[in-house]
Amino acid sequence: MNTIDLIILNFEEVRRRSIKLWNAIPLEYVDWKPDEGAMTCAEMVVHVLESEHIYHQILLAKGTANFSGEFSTPFTSKPFKSIEEELEFAKPYRENFIQYIKELSPKDLDEIKIDRSDAGYIRTLGDMLLRIAYHESVHTGQLLDYMRTMNVDRPRLWD
Repeated sequence: MNTIDLIILNFEEVRRRSIKLWNAIPLEYVDWKPDEGAMTCAEMVVHVLESEHIYHQILLAKGTANFSGEFSTPFTSKPFKSIEEELEFAKPYRENFIQYIKELSPKDLDEIKIDRSDAGYIRTLGDMLLRIAYHESVHTGQLLDYMRTMNVDRPRLWD
């Protein structure tokens, strides 16, 4: 297995576990949040899916310097209906992102730089890909905590 295959496997495993968790959120709790400053469960799911699309655009542009003003996405004004619908809506964007990764070479992971000076860093493409998967993992952990606080059953993600 090469580096690209491992990165794709990581993205697939992170998403598989996210979906397992998202599907375990009881429908009556999708709008629950622990406090006024937090995202609801539904907002967090959409945030993860939308963020992956935004990150993909940033990678394609090799940074954020080419973006001016507010970055709009196909998710921006779409109302939440269900986890299943959100996943279906995000599917082509996810497929494009994974295809982008498949077309990379191991050399690209080290040599392509992603300029996020606006966020305080410039990283290699390989580093950025790992950060994107980590972002989703962090939100999976947050949702697990939400579910614990709601006192609802949590799926076993360590399978």
